[in-house]
Parts: sequence; structure tokens; C-alpha cells
Amino acid sequence: MDETERAARRVADTERQVAEHVARTGPVLGRASSPDGAVTVVAVPGGPPQDVRIAPGALNMGPRALADEILRVSARASRDATTRMHRTLERVADPAAVRALAEIGFERGPDDDDFDGSYLRGSR
Repeated sequence: MDETERAARRVADTERQVAEHVARTGPVLGRASSPDGAVTVVAVPGGPPQDVRIAPGALNMGPRALADEILRVSARASRDATTRMHRTLERVADPAAVRALAEIGFERGPDDDDFDGSYLRGSR
């Protein structure tokens, strides 16, 4: 078996392990909320928001401020999803595969198991 075949087999094995893990645990999602809880976003790693919830009071912010807040919270939800993806893959994938995520732009964010979606909980 040559190097290309070995690499293809490792990729297939990793794909199978990840698929089995996701089948057991469900999809990898990230979540973030604005400090006042007016905007909450659920996202997948590298994808668009899956769910955006806006409290009625947030409509008082005005369209531009609300749009900016949705974008900020969406970015945090996406980072949270990416961090969760890293944690999930570290359980089943080869360390080189996990490192490759960062190389293609999926940087691991804060590793805080108590992360509640808010970066304003206190000093870091």
C-alpha cells in the first residue's frame, strides 16, 4: 500500500469515526447571546446561523444597531461552534487532522466548559 492509499484510508477512518460520534451526540452547534439576552444565535462551524432569536425589546435598538448586534453575536456563536467541533474531533480524530482545522481557518476559540455565550462575564 503506498502513501496515497494510507492517507485515503486514514481520511476514510476519521470520517467514519466522526460520523459515528455525531450520530451518537447530535450535530455540533455553537450558541451565543448578547449581554442583555436580546439577541441569541445558534450556529454550526463555518456555516450560517441556524437560529436567530430576537427579543421584542431589541427592536428599540433601531435597524442598524440591531443588525450590528446580530452580526457580533453570530460571530461569537460561530467561534463557539468551532471550539466545540475541535473538542469533538479531539475525541475521535488523529491529532494531525485536528491541527489541519486551524490551518484551513477553523481556529479553536476559548476552551471554557462553562461558556455561556457571553464574553462579558468578567475579566479574562
